Amino acid sequence: MANHKSAEKRMRQNEKRRISNISVKSLVKTRIKTVLKSFEEKDQEKAGEALVKARSVIAKAAAKGKLHKNNAARKISRLTKKVNSLA
Repeated sequence: MANHKSAEKRMRQNEKRRISNISVKSLVKTRIKTVLKSFEEKDQEKAGEALVKARSVIAKAAAKGKLHKNNAARKISRLTKKVNSLA
């Protein structure tokens, strides 16, 4: 337990950030799963639409600092590669 006011404030901040990180990362994972599901169904149009949404969510997460920029770039690159292989 925190003994100082500053430590108590830091605990509150960390808890808010933890909850925010969980929700953003969950959304990223959901969007990625949607793309992969469309890819496995060999539905190029559906996969393309899902990729656009996933790319947006991943980029926003990286911009907010929820994901490392290289991690986000890698995820986007791999998803794009898969979707483009359907063409």
